[in-house]
Amino acid sequence: MIEIVGLTKKYGSFYALNNLNLNLSEGTVFGFVGANGAGKSTTFSILATLLQPTAGDAIINGKSVRKEPHEVRKQIGYMPDFFGVYDQLKADEYLDFYGASYGIPEKQRAELIPQLLELVNLSHKRYEYVDLLSRGMKQRLCLARALIHDPQVLILDEPASGLDPRARVEMRDILKQLKGMGKTILISSHILPELAEMCDEIGVIDGGKLIAHGSVSDIQAQLKGERLITVKLKGLTDRATRFFEEDPFVTGLEQKEDLHTITFKYRGSEEDQLRLLKHAVEENLSILSFAEMETDLEDVFMEITKGVETL
Repeated sequence: MIEIVGLTKKYGSFYALNNLNLNLSEGTVFGFVGANGAGKSTTFSILATLLQPTAGDAIINGKSVRKEPHEVRKQIGYMPDFFGVYDQLKADEYLDFYGASYGIPEKQRAELIPQLLELVNLSHKRYEYVDLLSRGMKQRLCLARALIHDPQVLILDEPASGLDPRARVEMRDILKQLKGMGKTILISSHILPELAEMCDEIGVIDGGKLIAHGSVSDIQAQLKGERLITVKLKGLTDRATRFFEEDPFVTGLEQKEDLHTITFKYRGSEEDQLRLLKHAVEENLSILSFAEMETDLEDVFMEITKGVETL
């Protein structure tokens, strides 16, 4: 569905994007993670045919963004991080304007607009002026605008930016519905845990380079093989604490006496971890649970971008 080959954008000696390569299958929800200036918006602007690359190309549903931009625009729905709305239009008039711009017949627009407003939970605001809508409602209206021509690919640049918690949940639920419709969706965001919930694949970009790509679990596994272990004991004793501190693979040990737990980072293999647990049992430590905690995606992002040289 989407093939990105050697995509590069250069301003003088500065690389906003440096030899990006990526392949996404139809129906994939892909999350782009990166700090401000990492290259996310540059990539999305090129995919949306709003910016010409210095080198490389991107193929969307068989169409080249460099050679066939008009054809690409028929395939995509683009929602930028900063968008404009026409304040003197009502919500349905706003969508009707864009539908007409795509050449959708008036009768078809009349049937389509109520369906889109229902999809984005704005049916009750159909006749409200756009400038009276909240930021979250405007975001959802702009998403409906991006869907007006039923594109197969959605490119959403920071769709939850500036939204309150309720509006973020509403946006996330809508994106799940779109995923269920088989849309291929590219999302950039700083809200990493929400990307983890929605996305099939995650890409981490830093300094214009894609430095990690894979499923959420694959990305988490790149955290230098380090695991976070929590041990709960029947009674937390100094002997138990010393036992784990003395293991060569244990670092950053913390104890919570009120919860009778010890938490530490573990750099050993799974076999080493099994050996540690077996040894603890042999030492008659009263272990109630010994569990590996799931690494937070925020921690993964900070770890894998640590020390990456930016150009």
